[in-house]
Amino acid sequence: MENAGYLLAAFTLVWALVFGYVIVLFARERGLRKEIESLKETLKERQG
Repeated sequence: MENAGYLLAAFTLVWALVFGYVIVLFARERGLRKEIESLKETLKERQG
């Protein structure tokens, strides 16, 4: 198996990209949750 090093490098790179993408998604979700809460508060203030 002379190409095992390349296989390991590709495998590691793919998993690093997957984990990076998941982290980005979590950050975006957190931002959206904050924005939703802000909009809810604004709506409550305007209604009463």
